Amino acid sequence: MFDPSATAALEPADAARAAAGRDLLPLGVGGLCFEAGGKRIIDHLDLKIESNAVTVLLGPNGAGKSVLLRLLHGLLKPTSGAILWGGEPPSAALRKRQALVFQRPVLLRRSVAANIRFALGLRPFPDREERLSRALDLAGLAELARQPARVLSGGEQQRLALARALVLDPEVLLLDEPTASLDPASVQAIEELIGTARRAGIMVVLVTHELAQARRMAEQVVFLNRGRITEVTPARRFFDAPASKEARAYVEGRILL
Repeated sequence: MFDPSATAALEPADAARAAAGRDLLPLGVGGLCFEAGGKRIIDHLDLKIESNAVTVLLGPNGAGKSVLLRLLHGLLKPTSGAILWGGEPPSAALRKRQALVFQRPVLLRRSVAANIRFALGLRPFPDREERLSRALDLAGLAELARQPARVLSGGEQQRLALARALVLDPEVLLLDEPTASLDPASVQAIEELIGTARRAGIMVVLVTHELAQARRMAEQVVFLNRGRITEVTPARRFFDAPASKEARAYVEGRILL
């Protein structure tokens, strides 16, 4: 069972960074376009994120949210335009300072503990076993450490994926609909883990199409429609008085055509 009281167990080792909430990798996007199959999915997009507040990418299905997230992480190459993290384009070195968690967890066919050990083996951590123990406690999976990851429930698998990401102390956490199709208890557990990342000074960028989740989690909202950003605004202002007609329609539950 996930224990929210354990979420303080896995804070980044750099306590000064967590306390200061420094933005080590501010994001700047300019004129970004992405085309696939003759269709423009991201259309001349400009965006700046210079805060470790939870930024939610919100919009209807097909708006380009997940594609944008993959572009930001360097898994897709833009057709044109620029993406700069701290002034640098996406690269293998930058990806090591980030973590991306997908809607469907990508787990090794190994035990729960072995999945986290594999991640820890990617960095020269001197305290790997201690980090492993804290990660298992954080995710509420200590009692399942020897179980094969594939036999976990959907919510447990996603908690494992998040704990495996956080154990590496990323500066940026990118999340692509991490609670889709999960039960309410699992959603709450995942949101607790995201809150842990936020309190640790990690920049969080969360893709969701769930308005209720966006209301709970967002500090800043980036609203996309048809591959374009129509609004970037603090979450409270967005939900109280969305500025664009597309965002107003979405918040009111109307269908966007």
